[in-house]
Amino acid sequence: MTDNGDGIRPSPEAFLKLAQAEETAENGRGKLKIFLGYAPGVGKTFAMLEAAWQRKLEGCDVVSAYVESHGRFETDTMLAGLEIIPKVQIEYMGVTLPEMDIDAVLNRKPRIALVDELAHTNAPGSRHEKRWQDVEELLTAGIDVYTTVNIQHFESLNDIVAQITGVKVRETVPDRLLDEAAEIRLVDLPPDDLLQRLHEGKVYIPEQAALAMKKFFQPGNLIALRELSMRKAAARVDEEMRIYMETRAIVGPWPAAERLLVCVSGSPFSEQLIRSTRRLADEMKAHWHTVYVETPGDGRHLQENRERVWRDLRLAETLGAHVATLTATDVARTVMEYAIKHNITKIVVGKPTKPRWQEFLRTPLVDQIIRLSGTIDVYVVSLLGEEKKKPEPVPASPRKETAWQDYGKSLALVIAATGVCELVRPFLAPTNLVMIYLLAVVLTATRLGLKPAVLSAFLSVLAFDFFMVPPRFTFAVSDTQYFLTFFALFTVGVVISTLVSQSRQRAETIRGREAQTASLYYLSRDLAAAADVQGILAAIVRNIGESLDARLVVLLAEGERLETKAASEGVHLAAKELAVADWTFRNRQPAGRGTDTLISADLLYLPLQTATDVLGVLGVKLKDEGEYASPETRRLLNAFASQATLAIERVQLAKQAEQAQVLQAREGLERALLNSISHDLRTPLVSITGALDTLREKVHTLADKARMELLDMAWEEAERLNRFVGNLLDMTRLEAGGINLKKETLDVQDLVGCALAALERRLGTRKVDVRLPSDLPPVRMDMALMAQVLVNLLDNVLKYSPPGSDIEIAARTEGRQLRLEVADHGPGVPEADLRRVFDKFYRIPVPEGAGGTGLGLSICKGIVEAHGGKILAENRSGGGLRVIITLPLK
Repeated sequence: MTDNGDGIRPSPEAFLKLAQAEETAENGRGKLKIFLGYAPGVGKTFAMLEAAWQRKLEGCDVVSAYVESHGRFETDTMLAGLEIIPKVQIEYMGVTLPEMDIDAVLNRKPRIALVDELAHTNAPGSRHEKRWQDVEELLTAGIDVYTTVNIQHFESLNDIVAQITGVKVRETVPDRLLDEAAEIRLVDLPPDDLLQRLHEGKVYIPEQAALAMKKFFQPGNLIALRELSMRKAAARVDEEMRIYMETRAIVGPWPAAERLLVCVSGSPFSEQLIRSTRRLADEMKAHWHTVYVETPGDGRHLQENRERVWRDLRLAETLGAHVATLTATDVARTVMEYAIKHNITKIVVGKPTKPRWQEFLRTPLVDQIIRLSGTIDVYVVSLLGEEKKKPEPVPASPRKETAWQDYGKSLALVIAATGVCELVRPFLAPTNLVMIYLLAVVLTATRLGLKPAVLSAFLSVLAFDFFMVPPRFTFAVSDTQYFLTFFALFTVGVVISTLVSQSRQRAETIRGREAQTASLYYLSRDLAAAADVQGILAAIVRNIGESLDARLVVLLAEGERLETKAASEGVHLAAKELAVADWTFRNRQPAGRGTDTLISADLLYLPLQTATDVLGVLGVKLKDEGEYASPETRRLLNAFASQATLAIERVQLAKQAEQAQVLQAREGLERALLNSISHDLRTPLVSITGALDTLREKVHTLADKARMELLDMAWEEAERLNRFVGNLLDMTRLEAGGINLKKETLDVQDLVGCALAALERRLGTRKVDVRLPSDLPPVRMDMALMAQVLVNLLDNVLKYSPPGSDIEIAARTEGRQLRLEVADHGPGVPEADLRRVFDKFYRIPVPEGAGGTGLGLSICKGIVEAHGGKILAENRSGGGLRVIITLPLK
């Protein structure tokens, strides 16, 4: 696969789709054209007949396999003049039902068959239950089909249509027909015009029209169905454009209607879950993400899960997922935050495998995600396998504010601990009961936070003193040693609560740093993959916008002023904002919101500065005003700006290097051309001029032999000059694509004979060994051009091989190709130069007296490739060079 000039390679998936489409066309399968509408009466049948008449006027064989006019005059008029395949009459329960005669259509085998009402259900006794199955049989037979269908008949939209209209559509067709259609034409009519047609009786008879207006033909229903049909057609057009852009490596935004997210935990079933999500993403043509959330509780089994988690994440990345690792205490909330931030539309989770009784101790992650999902769909996938799922850690829930209900829960835990102590009090000493209260404090700290845990520790001390320490049911203490127990219980409770709170804060800090690191990584990865400025700018706007929940604008220098090159949706800079950006560009200092300069601006402007120059300005508008003053946000923005600057500079330097390389190559080509002209044009002219001057001055004194030698020399030099000029003209024609081949079936022996005749004088006494089999088949070629190829090759042999050495010409067939060889017994070509001998103006050191421009072999290559063949050179084992030409026999 080659680059398209900008360094962008078409995706393998796009080439696969294109290859599949070409394979389908080569297999002779017919093409399906769908006329799509949103309701009966919009004009689908009429539009189909119009298209059919246009093809008929172009000379295509068009027949009406089944077209229902419903008594409409316009439709009947369009049908007149078209060949109509008679319908087959099927008897069912005493009623005769007309249906399409599929056998008659197959026997007739037209180029295009018109089949109305694709979703129609055939009468019992027909070959197929549904008409779309008849259409598939016609397509398989190589017949193109024009058909009509309304949007409500597609299977995937059945529930949506029922919800909109209150009518359950019974006749449906598979959505794959829409995907496999070669062309979709949207037939649209405003709802008001459709209702007017219904009133006029052009859709249904008056009785049916009145009933339809009460149920289906409501303005709201029609508007919703019209939107569905337009969206479906737009999605198809978008898919066609995306494939076109991908196969041609055109840079642009790829729209995605769906985004999937799958969560992995290092369980044995994560691999199955990843693969299921990939299959689902393929079906939906959606981008998908894989997320692993690391919680503080993972530390106790992190080592045993580490390798499995890494393997799962590598698998997901290999399958094309956007992979992220997050650090948090609440898995469900973290997943939902990530989903909202990345515009996820569907979350894929595994079906719980824990015993039912464990759900009373902790709510399953699936239920937590479903409860928090809001408008995001949650797909629960059944997992197969005999290996049991390992228990998940129990993370604590982050709480930014302590609710009053948390204090109530801490009180309930103390009451529960008191009840347990009362049950075991007859069997344990009071000091041992402290552990039960301490357990309640620990549970409160891990589940509810610092303040409820401190309250729990205090209440535990009071409850222990009141209910367990004698004398009971008073706060009096008979044994002063209990005061140490009270102090230890309260202190340990407070310490545990503090440690838990600090661990949460550290987890949040780590999570923030991880998010920043991931943002920098994804930006650097996308910038490295971008091959031009537009790709880099798109990566900057997308990545920074997602990372900081911000809107951006990028302005680059065009001479002495700035021009907006990329911006987030809805960002338009007024004159005031452009003035702030210009100040930042000229002064190389940040300005605008959050700085001390021009603080009234709506955006923060950062210079995109290299070591020697300023390439442009990055403008950022953060959603949260307080983030402008955050040192972490500013550091992250500066890091983003530095990466963006380096990427833009890289592309600019690469472009400059490419331009310099082109100039260098052009200068080398011009120099080689001038050198060739100065030698190969001047030398023969000098020889001819000298010969003619001698003949003119000594015309009466020269002997006949000397006069003939001078004439022969002038003739040879004139031929040499003619070949030189001809080579230049031929190369110009090759590069301009101006060679028109006049192919005819020719004998290879005639081709070799013409070439040898043209060089008969120069060959002299040279022995030419020609080996051509008697059964060599004729070949279609342009005689004049291929003879020139052989002449150039033989001329090359005469220059580079010793005088008097033999020349070999051989030909044979290899499969469906002709192999023609020209070999000499000269010194050959250095291995390093074998691939370059066919380049323009390239010459290896030539023997003294041998001239040449370096165009002969290059012209041979162009002519041979124009014939669909190949040419290559190789050194012979016994010395000398062999040039091999392969041409197709047909």
